[in-house]
Amino acid sequence: MVEEFQNDLAFARKMDERDELRAYRSQYHMPVQANGQPYVYLCGNSLGLQPKATEGYLLQELEDWKNLGVEGHFHAKNPWMPYHEFLTEAMARVVGAKPSEVVVMNTLTVNLHLMMVSFYRPVGRRKKIIIEADAFPSDKYAVESQIRFHGLSPEDCLIELKARDGEVCLRQEDILGVIDAHSEDIALILLGNTNYYTGQFFDMKTISEHGHAKGCMVGFDCAHGAGNVPLNLHDSGCDFAVWCNYKYLNSGPGGMGGAFIHERHADSKDIPRFEGWWGHNKETRFKMRDAFDPTPGTEAWQLSNPPILAMVAVWSALKLFDEVGMTRLRKKAISLTGYLEYLVNTLGDDVVNIVTPADPAQRGSQLSIQVKTADKKLFNKITEAGVIADWREPDVIRVAPVPMYNSYEDVYNFYTILKSAIAGN
Repeated sequence: MVEEFQNDLAFARKMDERDELRAYRSQYHMPVQANGQPYVYLCGNSLGLQPKATEGYLLQELEDWKNLGVEGHFHAKNPWMPYHEFLTEAMARVVGAKPSEVVVMNTLTVNLHLMMVSFYRPVGRRKKIIIEADAFPSDKYAVESQIRFHGLSPEDCLIELKARDGEVCLRQEDILGVIDAHSEDIALILLGNTNYYTGQFFDMKTISEHGHAKGCMVGFDCAHGAGNVPLNLHDSGCDFAVWCNYKYLNSGPGGMGGAFIHERHADSKDIPRFEGWWGHNKETRFKMRDAFDPTPGTEAWQLSNPPILAMVAVWSALKLFDEVGMTRLRKKAISLTGYLEYLVNTLGDDVVNIVTPADPAQRGSQLSIQVKTADKKLFNKITEAGVIADWREPDVIRVAPVPMYNSYEDVYNFYTILKSAIAGN
């Protein structure tokens, strides 16, 4: 609770001593400044830190490639042929899905396009897509290009959800109201389940149920949600979801993505999709002459054999998530983010404004902070003082205290640096 927090370093250190996850910090490489001191790294919402174990896992695959060549597909310590399957169950636990509904493949926007091939099927007047007005640009580019691919116009077929005047976050009743107002025209509802700019976490189940009641397909970009918030994708009922694994899930720069397709669709042999040989029935894949026979589940959406060296990082990171579990991570995240909120608010609402919802159920580990009367020069000052955070135009500092490796002392140190920078020191 906020009233239990205290604005001093001793309190932060006491909280770290009580933290049941504190040992996991030592399992990640922390970036270090030129003076030898660690940075205050609060940018896991953009790129998660490297697990120390990743290097060893990668060296194992390089060694097997060196010594076995093509035979590594069958005789490597971790055979490459079924390698993607090693990741499936842990990934499913992170996103709240059945293993048959999940596959690690490609990168995020590639997967988004593949999902829209299957789930954006404009027919008659039902041809519009709902998306956030401030959606991540790649999502908007993908959606607009899919609309044009069908010979349609984004000006006619794209509905952008906008916050009310004077507000930044979307209200759920407004989202549902737009769905109602355009119910006979909507083919697809596509939202970033956790908005990249504001950090707002949407009620996926309510939106999915409301959209389905109106005859719409519903999908989510979970890039800022996977490994951050409890997604519960299966229970949400959404038709599909996509995400990257390099933010909260620590799989390295440009790391592989993941896809979820609800089981009510995943075994359909008639659903339209782009096809490739790795989605073919495993029993006959190498006969090479058979017509496409989709393997059961979401694996049928795979196109190519998986890039093993890229998958290594995903698997090594998931092992830590499997040890800790999303329940314990979420518990710490709520407390750690609450402490950050408490400290920032002590600066006064005439100085700062936190864009992210105050309700912990409507946010993850990220807070988006506007410092009034300041610009990017302030962000540059805190960077020079040893903070790695994130700037988003026009005026937001995104800060993400990640529960897997960030500490309460990290949060307190960020606050003191921000306070000093605002004071001009």
